[in-house]
Amino acid sequence: MAARRFLYVIAALILLALAAGIAWTLFQDRLLRAAFVPTAPFVAPAETGAPDYAQTAGWVARPSFASDPARWTPPGTPPATGGPAAVFFVPPTTYIAKDHWNAPLDDSAANARLDVFVRSQASAFNGVGEIWAPRYRQATVGAFLTSEIDAKRALDFAYRDVARAFDAFLLQAPAGAPIILAGHSQGSLHLTRLLADKVAADPALRARIVAAYVIGWPVSVEADLPAFRLPGCAAPAQANCIVSWQSFAEPADPVQIAELYDASTGFDGKPRRGTHMLCVNPVSGMPNGTTPASANRGALIPNLTYDQATLEAGRIPARCDPATGVLLIGEPPKDFGRFVLKGNNYHVFDYALFWSDIRADAARRLQTFVGARP
Repeated sequence: MAARRFLYVIAALILLALAAGIAWTLFQDRLLRAAFVPTAPFVAPAETGAPDYAQTAGWVARPSFASDPARWTPPGTPPATGGPAAVFFVPPTTYIAKDHWNAPLDDSAANARLDVFVRSQASAFNGVGEIWAPRYRQATVGAFLTSEIDAKRALDFAYRDVARAFDAFLLQAPAGAPIILAGHSQGSLHLTRLLADKVAADPALRARIVAAYVIGWPVSVEADLPAFRLPGCAAPAQANCIVSWQSFAEPADPVQIAELYDASTGFDGKPRRGTHMLCVNPVSGMPNGTTPASANRGALIPNLTYDQATLEAGRIPARCDPATGVLLIGEPPKDFGRFVLKGNNYHVFDYALFWSDIRADAARRLQTFVGARP
């Protein structure tokens, strides 16, 4: 009898697990919105609490820091020695609470995640120059799960911090230094606005851009690049161009990105629907062709905080898919199972999957840029 009751309990647990799985599959978007979208209306944070980018407290990484997560390198990689470039890196979303539409600068959990992403992403560029990464009052992750006007207000507010940080970066970086722009996810969204608002409008500034790495956010070849006045990178050693990709394992289902993309307007004021999404293969540095796993110079195999992450070459293939515009990475890779998004979306690992390739790509483009300067 006791054994039978035990089996009933196990059967009930299995049914509950199955029911939870079915509910998650059917109502995932609704559940995510309930968990992460703020219910209170947007209220702009007080300007008295704005980050001061003339002070070190306004930055996660900058050259004067004694301890800087952006200077981290994995075992087997030479320590960062800097280079002639100045790198402006806009971090991704790390604030996931629904208490506010924009992150408080003193949120300890968001700041801990911020260090992790700067360590694992911005560090790919520390071989070519010094890195500036601003703290900013980023929009919460829930702003990407709703079309409410408050979400746009939160993103607009976050961009104002990023724009002020970029102005401060231009004042603090060495005069005339080559510039690399980089970001991920929300950071790349803000980077597209910097390209349209500030870089495109200033020929002297635009001439200093080695490359802009707009990773993890869609860019339209026809509706965005003309407004940026920079082309997509078409060759591995090309400079003064834009790199972008979004990583998906196969079978890939990028329907969420496609819906967002098709419903949006490009920076030239025209719809993005029907235009090509920019995809530059991070291994080859070109928008076409397939690179086998053996060509991957090193993927960053994560631990939780990336402080003990290791590099492993020859693991991840890459292919820009002309039909969808996303980067296909083959079957779901081992060791990257956490935080995979709907549709086999490896968004969280856009940098980690190709850390050494990004490092090599930036070095090649910088070498071309420096060689072409008078």
